Amino acid sequence: MKSKSHLEDIVTAIRKQTAVEPKTAVILGSGLGHFTKQVTNSVVIPYADIPHYPHPTVEGHSGQFVIGTIGQEPVILASGRFHYYEGYDIETITLPQRLFHKLGIKNLIITNAAGSVRKDFQPGDLMAIKGHLDFTFRESSNLPAVVKGEPFHSEQLLKLARTAASRENINLKVGIYTWTLGPAFETPAEIEMIRELGGDAVGMSTVPEIRTAGKLGINALGISCLTNYAAGITTATLTHQEVMETASRVSETFSRLIRGIIITIGKGDHYDH
Repeated sequence: MKSKSHLEDIVTAIRKQTAVEPKTAVILGSGLGHFTKQVTNSVVIPYADIPHYPHPTVEGHSGQFVIGTIGQEPVILASGRFHYYEGYDIETITLPQRLFHKLGIKNLIITNAAGSVRKDFQPGDLMAIKGHLDFTFRESSNLPAVVKGEPFHSEQLLKLARTAASRENINLKVGIYTWTLGPAFETPAEIEMIRELGGDAVGMSTVPEIRTAGKLGINALGISCLTNYAAGITTATLTHQEVMETASRVSETFSRLIRGIIITIGKGDHYDH
């Protein structure tokens, strides 16, 4: 997706199909597409029906936008994302953020399935992301440092996530998400290094999306569904099937949290759009 005119074509294609003007967007990670059922008066737009728009290839990413309302808040959900390991460049991976910016999105919730690098962050837990590590070594061979706070991690949205979790009686963890290239799972030695650098969870997405959202002035919040222990934390073998099964098991809790955050945004509780 190299052309600005292509982005305009994508925006036009979406606006032709709905009069809803969402202010909040959600990107749904692996196995988390069930959340689309929370949307009322929904319009579903398959990625395949949008000119110049790429298609996800990974199991658990259906590849469609769902536009409508949750509570009183107009939303757009992206069910399916693009990963660097699929062969996409960074411009394509971050296309949804540029699209959301063009659509007038103010708040972005980026969700993912991730592995825990801490024994006290267990599979099935949900973790709000307060900072990130780029462990891809794409830009430098130096060891990465944790990046926290604004403009990439909205302090206001993190506060709203804590409020929503408390209201829903959900034990929300808060930690640092680490981006690795994939598609292979990390080695025990890599996981040990990530933990030493300050990482709490590890996955193969989200950081490019958070960076782009921050640069565009979009308030961003990351939520990880911890689906497994990372390599070396236990002796279990890691599989994508385990990721999908755990995501399914916590679907009800995940939905309550994300819905609660969106409704809290809609009410404007201590938050200015």
